Amino acid sequence: MAKRVSHKDSLCGVARPLDAIGDWWSLLIVRDAFDGLRRFGEFQKSLGLAKNILSARLRNLLAHGIMETVPAPDGGPYQEYVLTEKGRGLFPLLVALRQWGEDFFFEPDEAHVLLIDKKAGLPVRRLELRAQDGRILGAEDTFVRLPPASSETEKHSA
Repeated sequence: MAKRVSHKDSLCGVARPLDAIGDWWSLLIVRDAFDGLRRFGEFQKSLGLAKNILSARLRNLLAHGIMETVPAPDGGPYQEYVLTEKGRGLFPLLVALRQWGEDFFFEPDEAHVLLIDKKAGLPVRRLELRAQDGRILGAEDTFVRLPPASSETEKHSA
């Protein structure tokens, strides 16, 4: 099996976070944490994941500051896994992934889970990318600007 390449020095805002969340198990753990799961056994039961793989993914999420451990509130010997501010910052990404999945991986009449606004009791509105002036943007309306050239950026821009 090929060794995984680190993107920690990449100038790309898509590539760099993949070291932390670039596999499906990590995103599913984060999804479950947003759904209120906190204990190792809860994650394992929800995901049906082998203990060694779950342990490795949790260690990676901890190492990248996406989750942290806290003492169990009941005073028991267990630690619980909770999202940090950095981890909670993944919420829009998960909503975007969910909405994309709903658009392209379900039949029009196929049942699936819905993300609901607690206050209004209605499905969450579609995410929109907007320009500074409020216009809705698509991929064709944007481009990626490289940082000013330097010996360091030239080394990592490929």
